[in-house]
Amino acid sequence: MNRTVFTVLAASALISCSVDAAAAEAYPSQPIKWVVPFPPGGAMDTMARTLGESLSVSMKQPVVVENRPGAGGAIGSGIVARAAPDGHTMLIVSVGHAVNPSIYPKLQYDATRDFEPVSLVGIVPNLLVAHPSVKANNVKELVALAKARPGKLTYASAGNGTTVHLAAELFNSMAGVDIVHVPYKGSAPAVTDLMGGQVDIMFDSLSSAKPYVESGRLKALAVTTAKRSSVFPNVPTISESGLPGYELSGWYAVFVPARTPKPIVDRLNAELVKALKQANVRARFAQIGAEPVGSSPQELAATLKTETARWAQIVRERNIKAD
Repeated sequence: MNRTVFTVLAASALISCSVDAAAAEAYPSQPIKWVVPFPPGGAMDTMARTLGESLSVSMKQPVVVENRPGAGGAIGSGIVARAAPDGHTMLIVSVGHAVNPSIYPKLQYDATRDFEPVSLVGIVPNLLVAHPSVKANNVKELVALAKARPGKLTYASAGNGTTVHLAAELFNSMAGVDIVHVPYKGSAPAVTDLMGGQVDIMFDSLSSAKPYVESGRLKALAVTTAKRSSVFPNVPTISESGLPGYELSGWYAVFVPARTPKPIVDRLNAELVKALKQANVRARFAQIGAEPVGSSPQELAATLKTETARWAQIVRERNIKAD
């Protein structure tokens, strides 16, 4: 009986491998839909469209970007989680993919089990910016000001649970200060009020804040990543300028539905890593302040695991809720 069961299982495994290999051989057999779970125009959308153009050429099938915004990226992610696992539906996400399980208790998908990791594709620093009237020109001065005026300084965000919200709450926690959250429905109205002086500071994406810093309408205090940004090389990191150990990378990554055959995942990974080395792709990423980053699926899986645990702790400690 045991030998018979073993034989059946072995045969099933061989058949499965043969099916996967055949699917990969024919892949892609139709246009690829790339779901962006946020509106057009942002860093995530730019990355998907830039990489999609390259993949369309190398894979000889159109790559069609489809924006499906809502619920902090959960709506678009749910669409991909339910899609056929054949490599013809892709998802690009940000660090919010690791945060959503903690702030949306009724997600219609499991952020880990319902997706296969493909590759990290980019990192965009957040920039700690302030209205010019704020009497702080660096992190140490901001912390001192916040401690001298507890509950008086304010920070804007693009909404509860967004990366820029979490960046500020991590700052509050590590610095031991109470800078008050003022949530907005998106980055644009938040930045508008920041420039108008209605709020004091904001942890905005570098690509969004860049033109306002260059024009002098906002002042840059620090970047959130472990290393300085090539876009603003003279702006220090938060860690080196008064808050050692602070780090938040606005990472972006590609996933496909769970149970997508490994040969297809490997093909997509190879194509993405190759595209990220192309001069035109790197130039377009540089325009939005993004650093191209390719990885193995295993490295992305490890990143997701680490980030999910990290943000679950911050969400609990700071009692962060979704809108």
